[in-house]
Amino acid sequence: MLVIRPIRASDFDALMLCAEASGHGFTSLPVDADLLQGRIDNSLESFAKKVTEPGPEGYLMVAEDLETGEIAGTTGIEAAIGLDNPFYSYHLTKVVHSSRKLNVHNIVEVLTFGNNYTGTTEICTLFMRPEFRGGLNGKLLSKCRFLMLAQFPERFADVVFAEMRGVSDDDGNSPFWQWLKDNFFNIDFTLADYLTGIGAKGFIADLMPKLPIYVSLLSEEARAVIGQVHPNTRPALRLLEKEGFSCRGYVDIFDAGPTVECLRHNIESVRHSFNASASVREHSSAQDYLISNTEFAGFRATAAKAAVDHETNQVVISPAVADALNVKEGDQLRLIAMEG
Repeated sequence: MLVIRPIRASDFDALMLCAEASGHGFTSLPVDADLLQGRIDNSLESFAKKVTEPGPEGYLMVAEDLETGEIAGTTGIEAAIGLDNPFYSYHLTKVVHSSRKLNVHNIVEVLTFGNNYTGTTEICTLFMRPEFRGGLNGKLLSKCRFLMLAQFPERFADVVFAEMRGVSDDDGNSPFWQWLKDNFFNIDFTLADYLTGIGAKGFIADLMPKLPIYVSLLSEEARAVIGQVHPNTRPALRLLEKEGFSCRGYVDIFDAGPTVECLRHNIESVRHSFNASASVREHSSAQDYLISNTEFAGFRATAAKAAVDHETNQVVISPAVADALNVKEGDQLRLIAMEG
């Protein structure tokens, strides 16, 4: 059984293992000991804070295999992005060049550099080690964040977004970045991605073109990957799309991967999650749920079978599930029913 819980100081080696396995283009998990330790420290501080509105808190969690003690993956939420360090993106829009006198009407696409997601909540750092993928594990790692958003709305912004990893090859080369490099930069994509991951973003403001870029001027290879995701990211994108997330034209400034967003209260799992009190005993229900306790600093979530009685507002869970969630008879739980 996997359980999601806040990261601990003792999880550093496991987080580094996830970073090393995540590969190129995974900005929020760079292979950098100081940065990863800083993320752990910030998460410990954030989970301990009393919060009435979203700020620069970062909540990092891990999936622990309760049988082996191994860390299967990691997932996180940034409460309000861009308050401490600027958050950049490109917005893909259209401009009309028209002359009735000359009978000319051209619609062209442009990429505009900006900070439009400042202050919004980012769901991020979603990575599961390959040997743990399968079953409900991936959904648990992703959707547990929605249980947290639903239970503690005061800690998060109204708009929630996620950056999807864009197209790059096995060596970390991005066709979109290659065009930017040839025209504005002189560093490789992997280095630019790494520098962003460790917070060294000054070079972006210094070197990134400030005026809108006409898409037609890009190379054919660069144009082809705008708004496209890395093959390994497609399952995560499909899951978010089912939750109501969609792209409004914003893409990553390095690999042009899409950014998807949704109003917090419109996220499917937020809308359809519900609270019920725990009744701890064995049962025969075959219905799967994602279940969390209602603690924040002691947040725990898992995927398990449960029996819900909506008339009494009770949910029957097994003693093993109660132990995994650190709950007892009568405690409040938050649940999402999973598709059959």
